[in-house]
Amino acid sequence: MTNAKKETTYDWTVSGMDCGSCARKIKDAVGRLPGVSEVELGLMSERLRLTLDETKTGREKVEKMVISLGYGIVPRTGDAAGAANRAANKTAHDHDHDHDHDHDHDHDHDHDHDHAGHSHAKTGEAKTAAKRDDSGHGSPGHVHDDPADRGKRWFQTGKGKLVIFTALLLGAAWLVELVAPQIGKWAFVAACVIGVAPVAKRAFAALRLGQPFTIESLMTVAAIGALFIGAAEEAALVVFLFAVGEVLEGVAAGKARDGIRALANLVPKTALLEEGGSTREVPASSLSIGQTVLVRPGDRVPADGEIAEGTSGVDDSPVTGESVPVTKGPGDAVYAGSINTEAALRVKVTKAPEDNTIARIIRLVEEAEEARAPTERFIDRFSRWYMPAIVLIAALVVVVPPLAFGQPWDTWIYRGLALLLIGCPCALVISVPASIASSLSTGARRGLLMKGGAVIEAAAKTDRIAFDKTGTLTHGRPVVTDLVTFGDTTEAELLAVAAGVETGSSHPLAVAILNKASEAGVAVLPSKDAKALMGKGATAMVGDAPAWVTSPRHALENGGLDNADLPRATAFEDEGKTAVAVFREGAPLGLIAMRDEPRADARDAVAQLKELGIGSVILTGDNPRTAAAIAGGLGMEFQADMMPEDKLRVIRDMNARGGVMMIGDGINDAPALKQASVGVAMGSGTDVALETADAAILRDRVTDIPATVRLARATMGNIRQNVTIALGLKAVFLVTSVIGLTGLWIAILADTGATVLVTLNALRLLRFNPERV
Repeated sequence: MTNAKKETTYDWTVSGMDCGSCARKIKDAVGRLPGVSEVELGLMSERLRLTLDETKTGREKVEKMVISLGYGIVPRTGDAAGAANRAANKTAHDHDHDHDHDHDHDHDHDHDHDHAGHSHAKTGEAKTAAKRDDSGHGSPGHVHDDPADRGKRWFQTGKGKLVIFTALLLGAAWLVELVAPQIGKWAFVAACVIGVAPVAKRAFAALRLGQPFTIESLMTVAAIGALFIGAAEEAALVVFLFAVGEVLEGVAAGKARDGIRALANLVPKTALLEEGGSTREVPASSLSIGQTVLVRPGDRVPADGEIAEGTSGVDDSPVTGESVPVTKGPGDAVYAGSINTEAALRVKVTKAPEDNTIARIIRLVEEAEEARAPTERFIDRFSRWYMPAIVLIAALVVVVPPLAFGQPWDTWIYRGLALLLIGCPCALVISVPASIASSLSTGARRGLLMKGGAVIEAAAKTDRIAFDKTGTLTHGRPVVTDLVTFGDTTEAELLAVAAGVETGSSHPLAVAILNKASEAGVAVLPSKDAKALMGKGATAMVGDAPAWVTSPRHALENGGLDNADLPRATAFEDEGKTAVAVFREGAPLGLIAMRDEPRADARDAVAQLKELGIGSVILTGDNPRTAAAIAGGLGMEFQADMMPEDKLRVIRDMNARGGVMMIGDGINDAPALKQASVGVAMGSGTDVALETADAAILRDRVTDIPATVRLARATMGNIRQNVTIALGLKAVFLVTSVIGLTGLWIAILADTGATVLVTLNALRLLRFNPERV
């Protein structure tokens, strides 16, 4: 991505960030380099992205800076930035006649632009949220793992080897003390100095970057201070426990990331490419659009595509969480990572590897860290002054009692040093991102996507949900049930004209009319100049004269329906059907009635929402009678005859009274989705569903809406538990250290223990089942 200033966006994978505040050192250090801008760093995704003017700073200098801070860094495979941009650009589909007919009849050709704008707005918000200062425990002193350490046992990693080396030093010192007590003290001094040397080196590196308050600097001061007051044995033990804590933090953080990494492993590494009548194995990453691959029974589908030949059961659970295999045949879409269960399939590739559904889900989960929760932003601000405040308190503890009350210096220096080790806010800072990462991973495995902590927090506060009707509460696949002709018009002529107006549209009601014409063997009249009538219907030049397919009310106002025929349309609507009038200039041709059945799980979903204390309402452009028939069967409120601007107004009013979630089909109602506290798109992995709204439901299950709310609430509960653990332990040991109940080694255990505890607590979300009522 290059502009006139020769700025390029680069992506790296940064390893070794085990605590929530490691990011600050990298962001601060790299951000100071000339020509560097828009630095984004994801703790759980281990992703560093920045814009770089290489005429001022080369990418090698960025890498050297990160390595000097004690982290591993490697370029991210593939052009992630380019892929993200390509994915974003794909949201503005050219649905040239994709009218919003929901008798909603929102024949809104502008909806794609609305969605693109929605997407860009949300991206902008996320980027704004991303431009922040991460605080907390400085990690130049951490001996961070190399990417090559992944998959190794703990004792095979760099951190593990350091723990073993430090343990040997400590053991040797104890042995020396046992054999020669007179020099035992100096053995512990040596063990401490050798063990703390790499920590001190990185503390000094952070200090040179203007970061004096890091856990490494506190650790170094505490160890050296302990030596000066004669606590050499305890100082050596603290250095060893610090190294052990690093290993534990690394293991816990790695577990938290495993859920995200597992998504990438769903897509097979190789594919059987068909060329010239023969097959050969190729890397799945090399596939291109238009190629055909053979997928044998038991194989995973290597790319998003369309079945060209064969019929088989396809297990989509790795992608959408749908547990029951679905029988698919020629023309049906399949996703990369899905499992072919029965017969061989030939699949035509329709998306490049970097744009397949799994890749987009991974990208969304990784980039979700940018849209941080308000709670996380508050904790970051809090942690910025927490460590300096603890250092100040420790200094007061050291000097005030001896100077003001004549207390012994050694006692209060020791207690002050113990306080220093409580000054790291690592556990507090990681408490939120660890929970968010686990939640996002759990949701992604079940086809529930939420784009970041801000969305999760808003979803947890939801107390009202507004549903679009067509394609959301209903299947979105209406069928024609009745044809009524006027005058000399035949049913074939009625269908020929209606299908002519609807040619090219992919809206559910338009598709129903086109399908009916096809089933009846009716030749569709040629048409041109098709356009939408906002919220009313569509018109086109059919044959050599204009024709309309609109709502009965609009037809009545424009000579397309007589007052005498209106009761027929009303009767259809009373039966829960959607009626459209077909007419030419001053000549009514007839009525077409269609019915779209509610989804089987819609009633159950509404009942679950009531149990959660959430009210629900249908907002539809359909007529009141049809809306009442659907809403009555589901036990919901409804508002009908709504134009897109009406839905926007209602959502705005609902927002003023509390959190509101808007559920749409990912195609229409973009303004309302954007206006809601949380906009959720339902759609089976479509570009629009994945890229435009704040959240997406991939399985087309209405019960996934209450499941999303349950997951969000469980996540926020987990975060509150983590914050309580982190602050509670700090508060307890702050008091016990001041009054002398606990010493240095207990203090470092409290710091490490809190970090490990909150991470392990966050990992519980990986086993949370949001579908359990």
